[in-house]
Amino acid sequence: MGSHAYTPPRARGPWWTSLYVQVLAAIAVGALIGHFWPQTGVALKPLGDAFIKLVKMVIAPVIFLTIVTGIAGMRDIGEVGRVVLKALGYFLVVSTFALIVGLVVANIVQPGTGLNIDPASLDAGAVATYAEKAHDTTVVGFLLNVIPNTPASAFAEGEILQVLFFSVVFGLALALVGDRGQPLLDVLNATSAAFFRLVGILMRAAPVGAFGAFAFTIGKYGVGAIANLALLVGTFYVTAALFVVVVLGLIALANGFSIFKLLRYLREELLLVLGTSSSEAALPSLINKMERAGASKSVVGLVVPTGYSFNLDGTNIYMTLAALFIAQALNIHLSWEEQALLLGVAMLSSKGAAGVTGSGFITLAATLSVVPSVPVAGMALILGVDRFMSECRSITNFIGNAVATLVVARWEGELDRERLDAALNGRLPTDPEPLADDPSVTPETA
Repeated sequence: MGSHAYTPPRARGPWWTSLYVQVLAAIAVGALIGHFWPQTGVALKPLGDAFIKLVKMVIAPVIFLTIVTGIAGMRDIGEVGRVVLKALGYFLVVSTFALIVGLVVANIVQPGTGLNIDPASLDAGAVATYAEKAHDTTVVGFLLNVIPNTPASAFAEGEILQVLFFSVVFGLALALVGDRGQPLLDVLNATSAAFFRLVGILMRAAPVGAFGAFAFTIGKYGVGAIANLALLVGTFYVTAALFVVVVLGLIALANGFSIFKLLRYLREELLLVLGTSSSEAALPSLINKMERAGASKSVVGLVVPTGYSFNLDGTNIYMTLAALFIAQALNIHLSWEEQALLLGVAMLSSKGAAGVTGSGFITLAATLSVVPSVPVAGMALILGVDRFMSECRSITNFIGNAVATLVVARWEGELDRERLDAALNGRLPTDPEPLADDPSVTPETA
């Protein structure tokens, strides 16, 4: 890939105009309101819901436009299959390792030991809805659901995998049409630029969304809800942090970039995920940031949406850690054979329930329903703190997908190292330079 000359960043505006600072302040204020005026905090929930709906509104079109324009611009159509296979291989290895990490930590720390909960005292009705959803979700049903009934239904229902499937097929068809498809490709490129500009506009509302969502979380569940299960929540956060720093850090190092610089580059998105407890809220922005960091549009378009369903590192750590916590709290001893079964089932269920709302809790229910030693009703023990762990799951999943995108792009020779170095070291041009003002600019077009 060709080299690019970078101009020094222009002077930034006052510190309070930074989206990072605004979202951080919004989370802090939201936490205070939720703690001291919980009823008001709960009442602010629509602000967070509205922002997430605004972002979800553009997710399907952004994925479609990114994938179609990326694939149609490829010279080697075989690259599509190659990228997908490499991405899925990476997801399988790393996500399986995440499951093992959760299992090992649970055995070492044993966060549930000593609680001595009587299984008869559990409220099975509290988790009945999740258990029902888990029962309805099978691997075969999941695979069939990847194919939309119609292209319009995929967009209308906002199913990421369905949009991904149709986008890949349509992108291949447009590429095979050749020169006759160029006028349509030009239109889609122009539409893509408009949608990314729209994403930039919507992100201005991120502080409001983070404020409302975090105020609701603290107001409804309260920091005190963590006290009884502090060891579980603390163990999960520390394990996820170590996974990011050590495992993903080593993967990043082996591929020529620093995990800490990547976290700094994505700091606005990470705070947004923390505030809204949803990694989807930052999906369009992640696509933009990965392209700006030098990964080709085609690789970004294929890896990021697929990773949101198949590369759930944080969810996988949570699943095995939470399952063993429940067993320990109920004084149920699981043999190594039963733990191996738990691991195997978790590998399948984490894919079968991918993309489902509240997938972390649902996949846990699906796993426990197949392992008879641990009652599904035991999930009622962690229901009160699941929201707090959901934030950590989402952040870890988000970071894992950012790393995966850069790694697969490097494997494909589709990563502009000069652009990546400039992005991670804060040397990309800022407004009103084209790279920042027009996120549709990619390594191929800059």
